[in-house]
Amino acid sequence: MALKNTVKDVHHLLARITHDLQKSEKGNKAAAQRVRTSTIKLEKLAKVYRKESIAEDKKSKGKSPAKKKVAAKKAPAKKKVAAKKAPAKKHAKKASKSFWSL
Repeated sequence: MALKNTVKDVHHLLARITHDLQKSEKGNKAAAQRVRTSTIKLEKLAKVYRKESIAEDKKSKGKSPAKKKVAAKKAPAKKKVAAKKAPAKKHAKKASKSFWSL
């Protein structure tokens, strides 16, 4: 039951923060201060939520065991064989006709 109350408190606090954040964007300095203090409260409330949710998970584990998904086995990776490079083509020398060889 405590977890539900904590969730309700988190929703309420986030709604207040978003409302004040919109005001602070318009230049309201008091709203900006409320946002800063509310984020500190949110941090503390988040820690309480984590503790309560972990405790709730531990309680529910004993009641109804969840089915574990078995990961499919992957096929072994194929080794890459380096492709053999074709020998470089030799460029045929152009027969240059010079003026003297005519």
